[in-house]
Amino acid sequence: MSEKQGASLGNVHSTVETQGKVGWKRIMAFLGPAYLVSVGYMDPGNWATDLAGGSEFGYKLIWVLLLSNLIALLLQSLSTRLGIVRGLDLAQASKKTYPRFVNFCLYILAQIAIIACDLAEIIGMAIGLQLLFHLPLLWGVSLTITDTVLLLFLMNKGMRKLEAFIISMIFIIGVAFLVEMFIVEPNFGDIAKGFIPSNLFGHDVASKKMLYIAIGIIGATVMPHNLYLHSSLVQTRKIERTDEGIKNAIRFNFIDTSIALNLAFFVNAAILILAASAFYRNGYFEVAEIQDAYKLLEHIFGALAPALFAIALIASGQSSTITGTLAGQIIMEGHINLRIQPWLRRLLTRLLAILPAVLTIVYFGDEALGSLIILSQVVLSLQLGFAVIPLIHFTSDKMRMGKFAIGTKVKILAWLSAAIIVSLNIKLVVEQIFDWIKLYPNAQIWIYATVVPLTLGIIALLLYVFLKPILKLPEEKPVRVPHGLATSITNLDVTSYKHIGVTIDFSSNDRDSIRHAIMQGGKGAEYTLIHIVETAAANYHGTEVMDHETQSDEENLDKYVKALDLLDYKSTAKIGYGNAANAIAQIVNDEHIDFMVMGAHGHKALKDIIFGTTVDKVRHRVNVPILIVKPGTK
Repeated sequence: MSEKQGASLGNVHSTVETQGKVGWKRIMAFLGPAYLVSVGYMDPGNWATDLAGGSEFGYKLIWVLLLSNLIALLLQSLSTRLGIVRGLDLAQASKKTYPRFVNFCLYILAQIAIIACDLAEIIGMAIGLQLLFHLPLLWGVSLTITDTVLLLFLMNKGMRKLEAFIISMIFIIGVAFLVEMFIVEPNFGDIAKGFIPSNLFGHDVASKKMLYIAIGIIGATVMPHNLYLHSSLVQTRKIERTDEGIKNAIRFNFIDTSIALNLAFFVNAAILILAASAFYRNGYFEVAEIQDAYKLLEHIFGALAPALFAIALIASGQSSTITGTLAGQIIMEGHINLRIQPWLRRLLTRLLAILPAVLTIVYFGDEALGSLIILSQVVLSLQLGFAVIPLIHFTSDKMRMGKFAIGTKVKILAWLSAAIIVSLNIKLVVEQIFDWIKLYPNAQIWIYATVVPLTLGIIALLLYVFLKPILKLPEEKPVRVPHGLATSITNLDVTSYKHIGVTIDFSSNDRDSIRHAIMQGGKGAEYTLIHIVETAAANYHGTEVMDHETQSDEENLDKYVKALDLLDYKSTAKIGYGNAANAIAQIVNDEHIDFMVMGAHGHKALKDIIFGTTVDKVRHRVNVPILIVKPGTK
């Protein structure tokens, strides 16, 4: 039933073994993906909306938290079902269903949601750094760009290590707030009343503000990019592609999702209850800033409170930003068939998120960041419909989901959830436009010329996304994958290489590189041993220099040539100067080399970032095959 043509998150796809395990070991093998998703439910954006809701409206919005959590549990379970049954993530399934232009629009909207989420992480981490090291917020915002290195390090360690890091961050975040909830002695009778829904559709200012924060809570809880992420992460588990195997995978992932999201609900409820008990109950109705929240822990931990709170805040932002990057990879490859390096994608996303944070600090001051976080969560909620509606369509499709298509009851609940989200968002947008028209009468022409057409266009896109799978026009096309599809193979002529180049760096890897070169050409080929001098003088002049290192390198290279001559292999030595990649490419082209053998340094991800990868640069500068030999290759 799997439709896998291009594996989602291919570097970790099906890397976690689940077969051959029984009992708790079987369940534990499936636990993990939901915890990566759940960090999005405890990020700084949630902290801001929960604090705002609790301080301004007391316990009245707890029911919104519960409703959001139930909707999230339903939608995340649909997301896992899609990934397990069809072997596609949500973006890949959308690519198979909608035209290219619509997929591009969906990608832009999903990317905006990830940037909005990243914006909350940036502000949260900056506040954490301010509390911990007394850094100005502007400095803290700028420093958050460095987390790209940590992300690459963790992704290079494998899926299980990444999940362990995330779970440790969740533990740090959760303990402080869950303990504190009982220390402040909340009124449990009022908490119980908070589970009774209140009116969000009044026309007074308080009702409008409550609706705004409620939508922020929904956006902070049911994050659109988490639906993309979860449908991909479940595919990291290697399962039996049988009906029984798929059924078990769905069941175990539902257990994983239920545990993780309910823990997230209790943490969020604790934050809201803290704010209601400490601020609302004492008459402080406008305490919505994250900076104020660390005071809540002060009477438990004394002088350590700011430091502990800051660490938790940084942990929250850091863990959420990692999952946001994974989601960015999924939507980029899935929707628009584009694959770029994770560090570059991470850097671009972070720069786009840093810009509004910096502008807000410069023009409106530090105190405006709290409002910016809540706005970012509202933006997340506005994008939800474009992820939820396709997800429900895909998991309802009996032709492609087979016996694992969702039933009528689940379908009704799913569409009801979608209707709640979309109707709240439409009401908010319409009211906001009318408020702008009243507040800025001189700008009405610009509002009618830009905001209104853009809003109508987005609504039209939402209607198309909803109607297209129902009308089934046109028929879905085969999924495009970033690396293309297989081509036909007929006659294969044996290729013999006459001139082989071998890069030499005078390390223990030289012997393996030369040995593999000889395996390709034998005694009938000519071998050119290439070494590049990268001294300061060589880099500056880019031409031959006769410093001590160069003379030593020439002597060592001649030793290799003489050794090969004794073994009846024809070889010559070539030394280049300056930039290694450019110098190697020039020698290859000048000497008409038709095959290259290069030794890899065996660097880990962090060293590759610091030192760079010559192999990767050379392959873009030459038009000959390259054999890469890692240290210890047999």
